[in-house]
Amino acid sequence: MRSAKLYQYQLPMDSGVILRDQRLVNRDGWIVELHNGARVAYGEVAPLPEFSQENAAEAGEQAQQLLAQWVEHGHVDLTGAMPSVAFGLSMAMLELEGGLPEAGNYQVAPLCSGDPDDLVVALNEMPGEKVAKIKVGMYEAVRDGMVADMFIESIPDLRLRLDANRRWTPLKAQQFAKYVKPQHRSGIAFLEEPCQTPADSLAFAAETGINIAWDETVRDEGFEVKAEPGVVAIVIKPTLIGTVERCVELVEQAHAAGLTAVISSSMESSLGLNQLARFAAWQTPNVIPGLDTMQLFKMQLGTPWPGCDLPVTSLDALTVVWQQ
Repeated sequence: MRSAKLYQYQLPMDSGVILRDQRLVNRDGWIVELHNGARVAYGEVAPLPEFSQENAAEAGEQAQQLLAQWVEHGHVDLTGAMPSVAFGLSMAMLELEGGLPEAGNYQVAPLCSGDPDDLVVALNEMPGEKVAKIKVGMYEAVRDGMVADMFIESIPDLRLRLDANRRWTPLKAQQFAKYVKPQHRSGIAFLEEPCQTPADSLAFAAETGINIAWDETVRDEGFEVKAEPGVVAIVIKPTLIGTVERCVELVEQAHAAGLTAVISSSMESSLGLNQLARFAAWQTPNVIPGLDTMQLFKMQLGTPWPGCDLPVTSLDALTVVWQQ
């Protein structure tokens, strides 16, 4: 006997969370609950403002339509579905079938979202490989270069992941590179999307010797995973990409091309984040995923994130907006 529910959630965010040019006060999304006999599974549908093509209302409406099809037929065609809907429903169906392993990779690359000194302390206490992430491009490129250089000089074995979100012109990117000493540039594991076009980003990598990674480019129409000079990784944000199957396909293509695949958060709730940790452990077992976003919330949802002491809201406390 199949049945399904769709819950709506709204979680308060830390006051300092800014997405591109918008301050994010609340995180809005939907939780899918599937039942088949005694089995139950969940998925999260949470378009990310400023990044997703669809908004939360559109995603919720489509999720209801597709859930009704699933209840009636036991399967649903997600071809052409909105990326956040396709991911949330495919993850729930995968979990219902027992296809998502329980073990998760909860090791995170700490995200510097405040005082750089706090990140230095966290990294010095970090066992094993020291990986951290810094958003660049929000301030002056010269400042970003000085900060990156400082981190690498302070922690010699650091592997720094930087993300510019295509914010820089070639000139700005060169200003950044100028303030990272040549002997420190190898400490940058990769810089995601430094320039506004892939061609300019490839030119930046060639000119500076700083490795780059594709993030937004992965979601561009016609994108093909291939080995290119200076490109060492692709960042996979399932909520922005689509079905679990498409994400697995991208991981396999990256590995075949000799690239690192990094599973990354789109600021999902703790429920969705836990599933991403399990997905990362399954598909990219030797890579630290980009899942250090729980610190941006004021509350967890459903499944607590290991080691997080934020209060947890249960699914029972949410509004059920649709069920069948």
